[in-house]
Amino acid sequence: MPALRQSEFTARVVWLGHVPDRGESLRAVPQDSVALSYGGVPGEAHGGLTRPSCSRVVDLYPKGTEIRNVRQMTILSAEELQEIANEMGVARFDPAWAGASMVIEGIPDFSHVPPSARLQGPGGVTVTVDMQNRPCNLPGPVIEADAPGAGRAFKRAAEGRRGVTAWVEREGRLAVGDALRLFAPDQRAWNAG
Repeated sequence: MPALRQSEFTARVVWLGHVPDRGESLRAVPQDSVALSYGGVPGEAHGGLTRPSCSRVVDLYPKGTEIRNVRQMTILSAEELQEIANEMGVARFDPAWAGASMVIEGIPDFSHVPPSARLQGPGGVTVTVDMQNRPCNLPGPVIEADAPGAGRAFKRAAEGRRGVTAWVEREGRLAVGDALRLFAPDQRAWNAG
């Protein structure tokens, strides 16, 4: 019996992008397609097999410790982005503002899919969900440049809707319009008692 089961949900890729230089800006550059390698999107600032640890894992490692990169991609939901836009008072939330790698539509409550879920595309290309991405202040200046006054509203509006981080489990190509099948772990929710 498989530990990962295909769910009833499929998604469609509606946007792809990459951040060429995080030091310069978090703004992602839209792409029609991407070739995913085991290190993520080639040339992407968040890519690589390893990364320096950050504040998300400070209880485990001193900041800057080299660790496996399970944050190669940021995947967002088109439906949740519209909810963020509504709360921020803008007509549309541009995924480039948040440094997104991919935006999908069709999976409800996407930011809360369980860790280790898989999204599998054409030819078997597969990304593995690491965990829910938490909102931060980094998109603020990017948003402000395009929508003055809205950048400060992002962090609160994105709470619980910031998508997930993911890493490439099987290499391949993804294009806007591709269908993705969602596979979820076959286990009950953790009960810490």
